[in-house]
Amino acid sequence: MRLSRFASVATAVAALAALTGLTGATAAAQEAAAVNYVALGDSYSSGVGAGNYEGGDCKRSTRAYPQLWRSANAPSSFDFTACSGARTHDVINNQLGPLDAATTLVSISVGGNDAGFADAMSTCVLQGESACLARVEEARAYISQTLPGRLDAAYDAIRAQAPNAHVVVLGYPRMYELNGSCWFGISERSRAAINAAADDLHNVTSKRAADHGFTYGDVRGAFTGHEICSGDEWLHSTTWPISDSYHPTAEGQSGGYYPVMESLA
Repeated sequence: MRLSRFASVATAVAALAALTGLTGATAAAQEAAAVNYVALGDSYSSGVGAGNYEGGDCKRSTRAYPQLWRSANAPSSFDFTACSGARTHDVINNQLGPLDAATTLVSISVGGNDAGFADAMSTCVLQGESACLARVEEARAYISQTLPGRLDAAYDAIRAQAPNAHVVVLGYPRMYELNGSCWFGISERSRAAINAAADDLHNVTSKRAADHGFTYGDVRGAFTGHEICSGDEWLHSTTWPISDSYHPTAEGQSGGYYPVMESLA
C-alpha cells in the first residue's frame, strides 16, 4: 500500500517536472522567435506610388513592402519610419528612434535621393537628351565618389543603435525596358543612361551593405519584364500626382519588393 502510494507520488512529481520543463522550453522558443521589426528608408520603402497612404507627409502606404511583410509574418513589434524624400542624413537624424538592442529585423532602401534621382528624371523629361545625359553622368559621379561614405554613415548609425538586428538593404530597379513598347517620351539613349545609373546604385549599395555585414536584396531581377516600356509596368512613368512618378505601383511593391524582402528577412 505504501509502495503503491509512493509510486503514485513519484509519477506525479515526474509529470509535473516534465510539464514545467516543456512549458519553459516553449516560452524560451517563443522568446527566441520574437521579431521586432523596424522599416527605415526613402519613398521606395514608404510606398510612394502604391496609394492608400496614411496621414502625414511621408506617404507611408499600407501596400508598401514593410506593411505586406508585417501582415504575412505578424512580428511582435513593428515600427514604420520610412519617409518620402529621405536621404541618408534623414535616416540618421529622423528615423532611428525605434531601434534598440531588442530590434531583431531592419529593412532599408536609401541612396537614390542623395544621388539626385528625382532631379535627374525631371531634367530628362523636360530638357531633352543632351541635358539628360549630362545630368545622369553627374549623378553617376556622385554615386561612385560620394555616396559610399554617406551609406557608411547611415549603416554605422543603424548598427550602433540595433547591434543585434538582421539588416536587409534593398536596392532599386532599372527604370526602363530598352527597345520596349514606348513610342514617345525620353530618348532610348536617355533610358539606357538612367538604367546604367541604377546599376551603379546596385554596385555601390551592395558593396557597402556587405562590408557592414548586412544582407542585400537586388530587386532588378524581380522587376525584369515589368519596367517602364515593358507593356506590364510595375513602375509609374510621368503621372499625376507627380510625386508618384518613377516609383513602384502597388503591384511593384507586392510583386517586386515584397518577395525579395520575404526571402531575406
